[in-house]
Amino acid sequence: MILRQETKNDHKEVFSVIAQAFKDVEFSDNSEPFLVERLRKTDAFIPELSIVAEIGGKIVGHILLTKLKIKNDTKEFDSLALAPVSVLPKFQGKGIGGKLIIESHKKAKELGYRSIVLLGHEKYYPRFGYEQADKYGIELPFEVPKENCMVIELVENGLRGVNGMVEYPKEFNE
Repeated sequence: MILRQETKNDHKEVFSVIAQAFKDVEFSDNSEPFLVERLRKTDAFIPELSIVAEIGGKIVGHILLTKLKIKNDTKEFDSLALAPVSVLPKFQGKGIGGKLIIESHKKAKELGYRSIVLLGHEKYYPRFGYEQADKYGIELPFEVPKENCMVIELVENGLRGVNGMVEYPKEFNE
């Protein structure tokens, strides 16, 4: 398996991978591939953090990290959103998603980012170091169970002094 930065030539195949990955997911409205398309056109998009997993020349997985802000009454902090991570159904359960997550963490850290925020499965993401966001006083701007709102520090004390409301790029709400 090869993990590499997504290129423009990959967009159609990545769209298909994301659509197939979320087709039967209980809490999905199947908008994830369209979200990725919108985010690619924004200042929040970081090309190095749009990563594909390839097996035999075929894309089987994709992950995207984009810029976001955490704001409180007095300060604004830079962070990243992990959304979405996608693996073709027939390749799920083989560790591809985990490898994409670990690679995205490594790349984000190399680029100087200190933390990542996500909304995800409370039993899956903690194995990669994610913790409940409310532990840090970080909230998401919509109603979801607190166990599904998670953050990770990419560097030691990466969230020290960080608290407030997550502000996603507007494309998350379209």
